[in-house]
Amino acid sequence: MIVKGCSSLDQLQQISILHDLATTELKNLVPYSYVREYQPDEIVMQEGDRLPLQLHGLITGRLEIKKTAASGKETVVRLIPPGELFAAPAIFGNGIAPATVVCQLESQVLTIDREALLTAIAHTPEISLRILEVFNQRLQQLHNTVHGLISERAIVRLVRLIQYYRDRDGSYSVTEGDRLNIKLPYYQIARSIGITYEECVRLFKKLKGIVIYKRGGTIIIQDWDRLEKVIVE
Repeated sequence: MIVKGCSSLDQLQQISILHDLATTELKNLVPYSYVREYQPDEIVMQEGDRLPLQLHGLITGRLEIKKTAASGKETVVRLIPPGELFAAPAIFGNGIAPATVVCQLESQVLTIDREALLTAIAHTPEISLRILEVFNQRLQQLHNTVHGLISERAIVRLVRLIQYYRDRDGSYSVTEGDRLNIKLPYYQIARSIGITYEECVRLFKKLKGIVIYKRGGTIIIQDWDRLEKVIVE
C-alpha cells in the first residue's frame, strides 16, 4: 500500500455519491479525504479487522469482496467497480470489517473521515439518501444470493450472475455476440455461486452455443433469449 495523501477534487467526484456535489462542499472534504494505492492481490482489509471511522470508496481498479466460512470455504460476495462504496460498518455499524477486501487490479482507494462526511451531509442531506440507496441495493443483492443458494439450480445461479454483471457493468458487440465488460474467471464464478471450479467448467460446457468462455474470464453471450430460457427449463 502507498499512501498518496489528501485527495483532489477530481478524485472525490469519481465517487458516485459525490460526483455532482457543489464544489464548495467538495473543497471542505479535501483535507479529510485520503488516497491509498494498492497492487493486484494486495489485501485492503481483512475480515474481522477494526476499521477507522471513514467512508471507503474505489476511485480506480477493481476490488473483490469475499467471506470465509468456519470450514475455510471462501465465497466471493461481490466485485466493486470504480466509483462504488464498500466497508459500510466503518461509518454505519460496529466498525468491524464484515469481509476481506482484495485488489484484483492496481487500485486507488479513497477514504473520508466520518465527522467530515457528517458535516457535508448536514449541508446536503441528499448524500445520506444516496449512501442508503447504495447499501439497500447491496442488501437486496445479498438476499437474492442467499435465496439462490438455497432454492435454485447451479446453472440458474450462473445465468443470473451473468445477467447481473451485464446489467451492472454492461456489454458490447463483438463478432461472436455480446461480450461482458467485466472478466469473470472460473474460480471467481464458482466462489460467487457456491460450486466447485470443476462444476463451473461443466456448466459452461452445457451452455455451449449460448455462451462462450475464453481463457482469463472473457464471457461472450451468443443468444440472450436462449440464456433466459435456461432459467425456466
